[in-house]
Amino acid sequence: MQRLAQLLSHAERRVIRRLGGVLEDEGCTVEQWRTLVLLADGATHSMSEIGEFALLPPPTLTRLIDRMVAENLAYRKVDSLDRRRVLVHISRRGRALHNRLAERIERNRDAILAEAGGAEVAQLTALLNNLAQRPR
Repeated sequence: MQRLAQLLSHAERRVIRRLGGVLEDEGCTVEQWRTLVLLADGATHSMSEIGEFALLPPPTLTRLIDRMVAENLAYRKVDSLDRRRVLVHISRRGRALHNRLAERIERNRDAILAEAGGAEVAQLTALLNNLAQRPR
C-alpha cells in the first residue's frame, strides 16, 4: 500500500509540474486552471464546490477567487437564498482564457503525460476514476 501511495504521489507531482509549465505562459496556475475547468460548465458554483473540485482550503480559495475577480475572469455574488453563501460564475474573459488553455494543454498532451499512449492513459483514468468513486 505504501508503494502505491508513493507512486501515485510521484506521478501526480510530475504531471502537475509539466501542466504548470504549460499554463505559466498564460500566467495561470494549476489551481486557477482547475477552477476555470469547473466554472466553464456555465453553471454558478458555491465556494465550497469550487474548493472541493480545485482541492483548495477556504483561505487559499478566497485569495484565488479574489484574484480571478480582479482580473475579470469570474464574477462573485452573494446567494439570494442564503446570504452566507458566495456564488461564482465564469466571465467572458475567463471562458476565453479557459478555451486558450484547453487548446494549449491538448497540444502539449504528450509532454504533460510523459509520452504515455492513449490506451495507457485511458486505462489509468478508468482505474483512478473507479477508486475515486468508491464510498469512503
